[in-house]
Amino acid sequence: MTHGPARTPAIFDRAFLTDVEDVTEVVLVRHGEQYIADPRHGPFGETIDPPLSERGQRQAQLVGERFSTVRVDAVYASPLRRALDTGLAIAKHHRLAPTILHDLREVEVFRDIPADQSALEFLGVGLLTGIRERMLREKKWDVYPYSEPSYDFRKRTINAIETIIAENEGKRVIVACHGGVINSYLAYVIGSPFDMFFRPAHTSVNIIASGHGVRALHALNDVHHLQTAEGSFLSH
Repeated sequence: MTHGPARTPAIFDRAFLTDVEDVTEVVLVRHGEQYIADPRHGPFGETIDPPLSERGQRQAQLVGERFSTVRVDAVYASPLRRALDTGLAIAKHHRLAPTILHDLREVEVFRDIPADQSALEFLGVGLLTGIRERMLREKKWDVYPYSEPSYDFRKRTINAIETIIAENEGKRVIVACHGGVINSYLAYVIGSPFDMFFRPAHTSVNIIASGHGVRALHALNDVHHLQTAEGSFLSH
């Protein structure tokens, strides 16, 4: 069977990187559900790097299986356990070792409060309630005191993902990271002013195409792999 000449990409193909050659696919995967015994009242230090919960382990297994039958050229991960273990669950199907990038870690909310105190103990119920109400409306990390500034967080996460793109032109790369990181980069791509404009589900799949100076959103918060014969493993 013969085929005619390849179709010249139209303007929308070029704008959104559809039917265009030499495109890099960056798959941003949020980590599985983490286990935290008492996130509101326990010591803050125990909330920074928790392991995957039992459900989170199953979610990581499911997202790994989802990508087991497609080509994956590289896997990158945050150094935090919940993201690294999710990345390992994907990478093992391709005999890859995740590349750990420290700048893919989650936004450091309350990083400057004592590790042995809870945010509630250190800030008090009034201030903590007030800043949470501000986050509800403003969706900016800067509402939180004693925390990493929004600008610094966005700069390091966008630079990290742009570095991954530069190192993997024309490839499919999976990045196991965090909800804040995913929001940061996708907000950059679509021009959102918010630090959190949507809530990614655990192990949700979000796909960015990159090429020819363009970044285009191809998938957002895809969780179909979490719907199984055993039931739903969806969580946030």
